[in-house]
Amino acid sequence: MARRALSVTVTTLTATTALLLTGCGGGEKSSPDDIKGADSGASSPSGSASVSDPGGAGAPDMSVPKDVNLVFDFDTPSDAKSAAALANAENYMRALTHGMAQQDPEDPAYKYYSDGLAAKYAKTQIQTMVKGGWTVTGTDEYYNAKATALSNKNIVVTFCRNQGKFFGKEIKTGKILRTEESLASYEKYTLLMNPPTSSSKPWKAMVIEVVGKSQECRAA
Repeated sequence: MARRALSVTVTTLTATTALLLTGCGGGEKSSPDDIKGADSGASSPSGSASVSDPGGAGAPDMSVPKDVNLVFDFDTPSDAKSAAALANAENYMRALTHGMAQQDPEDPAYKYYSDGLAAKYAKTQIQTMVKGGWTVTGTDEYYNAKATALSNKNIVVTFCRNQGKFFGKEIKTGKILRTEESLASYEKYTLLMNPPTSSSKPWKAMVIEVVGKSQECRAA
């Protein structure tokens, strides 16, 4: 996403760290007090794109414009459930970018891969881009992913993001809102993933926490 636009207008929906660590309840059960605003940035080294799990025959289109390159430099976990949760966390991010490119706050892609606070976050991000008259362009890099299984069968997925080469673009003029790479380019994401209700359904992101200006991700 455009860091220039992001730092001024984008509100990040988050839940408490305790909720993410315990996996209690999922996003749909979080109270309004669990939602707070936070600015975000992004960044990371480039790598090969990982193979994603589409989550069943009913999975929606997540294609992006030719000038958008999504790079997921993720190692696949040996555990099948962790691998599926990570793959669909990736799909959630792809779906979010697809919704921005489509300029559709009700895009079915992010709704397929998320619910609760994570779905609200995606909708808010897309609405911000639509309101600003922006779309996205460039290379968006994701890396350093980890998947941690919880006792309640949920899985917490974390990863870093580098938006140093990913920008907003004015739809009317085609002007690219370029910014120099900085600490604001780096973000760390934490997603609480819920297991599927059937073999034909995907793991869904329920809660999302985004930490901007991440020194950890810059150093990774």
